[in-house]
Amino acid sequence: MRKPIALLAAMAIVTLPLIAADKDKDEDRIRNCGTVMEEILNVPDDIPQDILDKAECVIVMPSVLKGAFVVGGSYGRGAMTCRSGEHFNGPWGAPTMMALEGASVGFQLGGEATDFVLLVTNARGASAILSSKVKLGADASAAAGPKGRNAQADTDVTLRAEVLSYSRSRGLFAGISLDGSTLRPDNEANERIYGKKIEAKDIVLRGVVPAPPASKELLDVLNRRSPKNLSDPGSH
Repeated sequence: MRKPIALLAAMAIVTLPLIAADKDKDEDRIRNCGTVMEEILNVPDDIPQDILDKAECVIVMPSVLKGAFVVGGSYGRGAMTCRSGEHFNGPWGAPTMMALEGASVGFQLGGEATDFVLLVTNARGASAILSSKVKLGADASAAAGPKGRNAQADTDVTLRAEVLSYSRSRGLFAGISLDGSTLRPDNEANERIYGKKIEAKDIVLRGVVPAPPASKELLDVLNRRSPKNLSDPGSH
């Protein structure tokens, strides 16, 4: 009886620091999401205000590397936050951790660290992404997002897309197509951040947990720069 107990104790001594280290990385990633969002919304030719104001959710993937996609099918990681409330008309709420996968992305990055920002434009797209793995361009319609203060946000492509994607690499900010890539909730990271197994939908749509302190900058910048949802109520 003593041997199994001793073995379990030894395993706990080894694994607990590793879990804590992973949680620290997850929290750093959320903080980086806030930094990326703040910086991108401060560049002159950024996401058009009317596009941001009509988004139900925002996904930020900081510092995705080409090699991460090409070698072993690894993925970029980040966070997704949505406006709270049944109709997405409240303040931006607690984030879920997310994973972005797909070799097609890697070939577009040119070996540089690239930040991605994805805007989810309707409730159907948000629900699909929060429920399971979705393939952009197939399970959820996607398009490169328009940019610039005077960009036409009412083009057919923009109106049809459920996800509008942007990238920043070497200081250059642009809309980028992520067709063929996949998005999914990172449930293991969510468990580390929130201290229990919890579904992404429960975090984001049902608001069953408070936002972690690490997400303060991300939520502050979004609540400051886009406090009201100006999208068509019929799309919620």
